[in-house]
Amino acid sequence: MSYLRNAFEYLESAASRWPEKTAFYDDVRSYTFSELYEYSKTAANGILSEIGTPSDGRRFVCVLVKRNAESLLSMFSVLCSGYAYVPVDDSSPAERVLDIISQTSAAALVYQEKTKADIRAAGSLCPCLCMKELLTRECPEDLSGASRYSVIDTDPAYAIFTSGSTGKPKGIAISHRALIDFTEWMAGLCDLDENDRLANQAPFYFDLSVKDIYQTLRKGCTTYIIAKKYFSFPKLLVEKLNETGTTAIIWAASAFRMTADSGIFGIMAPETLRYAVLGGEALRARHVNIWKKACPGLEVINLYGPTEVTVDCTYYRLDREFGDTEQIPIGKACENKSVVLLNERMERCGEGEIGEICVRGSGLALGYVNDPERTSESFIQNPLNSLYPDRLYRTGDLGKAEDGNIYFVSRKDDQIKHAGYRIELGEIESSLQRIDGVRASCCVFDDVKDEIICFIQSDLDTGDIADRLSQILPRYMIPGLWKKVGAFPLNANGKIDRKLLKEQHADETGR
Repeated sequence: MSYLRNAFEYLESAASRWPEKTAFYDDVRSYTFSELYEYSKTAANGILSEIGTPSDGRRFVCVLVKRNAESLLSMFSVLCSGYAYVPVDDSSPAERVLDIISQTSAAALVYQEKTKADIRAAGSLCPCLCMKELLTRECPEDLSGASRYSVIDTDPAYAIFTSGSTGKPKGIAISHRALIDFTEWMAGLCDLDENDRLANQAPFYFDLSVKDIYQTLRKGCTTYIIAKKYFSFPKLLVEKLNETGTTAIIWAASAFRMTADSGIFGIMAPETLRYAVLGGEALRARHVNIWKKACPGLEVINLYGPTEVTVDCTYYRLDREFGDTEQIPIGKACENKSVVLLNERMERCGEGEIGEICVRGSGLALGYVNDPERTSESFIQNPLNSLYPDRLYRTGDLGKAEDGNIYFVSRKDDQIKHAGYRIELGEIESSLQRIDGVRASCCVFDDVKDEIICFIQSDLDTGDIADRLSQILPRYMIPGLWKKVGAFPLNANGKIDRKLLKEQHADETGR
């Protein structure tokens, strides 16, 4: 593709190349590329006639999103107007919506006609614009063209909010350049074209969905938006994958795991699937093997990265067979990104030494919206370079380099002090995956009782599991309390909700 400076140009190009081809659809409606483009321009003109053009300090428009195609139209309409979109879960409490509007100094809130969120309170902070009305509004001139082409590639394209450790959500602003660079790199990584059909799993307020959205536009794919209910019924899910002729999935590893563990592949399997691109949390070899047995020839790619680096910063193409208990690496740095492991002295780690995963490159976020203090804590001057400004993002994740690849170890804040030893809870979980019969595990630490608690999915006796684990790890790393669970609670991003598990344990013990 020619040089791009605005991510909306992906839709503009797609509408020119594949005008009548279906781009996105759900169980209710669909949009061709040309429909998305024309409707986006109409709605963008409506947005601009209401709130005017973007200006310094006034760049964001919040969008209440559902799991439907209209949500994407809303996001593209904001992008077309020259503003950056902020996707917010339509089912969010009103307080959270207001908090995000306030933090972003949002110029407007765009919502669908049938929305769950209470938008009445939002009207006191910014104009609330209904998509149905924006699409029927007549505008005598094209306001969006001039506004959009005034945007430069270092302006924000979107901001995604994630949960913050302080209890206040943090908004991560991503520039057009970062988004374009990532999309172009991924276009080379995945051999997709206009004949491919994707099945979207990640909600649009989760950055993993960025891959589905922009690969669809970049490659001319058709993407079906899977309703959340299907993931509770594996048989219906696989039937839907076959009905839609899905050839590629770009999913969270948790959804991939749950489908593998459901046993559905003993009954039926995805018939047309050839690509599985996975991320969000650790990918386990056992689950890959279950899928590959059901889908011979399936190509699997493991991606890693926090939202702050524009979705992902490392990749590993599984080009060999892995034993069920082997750890899958997160691989090497994506193009135009550099991954550095730093120890506690902020020095480069040696081979096999555990250190914090830090990232440089064009994919770094602009920072946290309206939070310069947090931005300066996480986005720092590269301690290995004192010659010129060189931004480095500290992920808070620990990893190690071996055999030319990076391996994820654990979250830095999952490091505990127990029995006088520093312990990575992630190392315990990784070791448990090496035990046949353990499907999944999650360890938390009870700092009151100074006890490691392991929540586990397995049919094995927990005493047997502890004995086998003691053959891998030293005694002080063996959990003191084991709790079997049928299913793990998941947070909004589809990851195991460790905080909730810890809270539930505290409630059970009366603390």
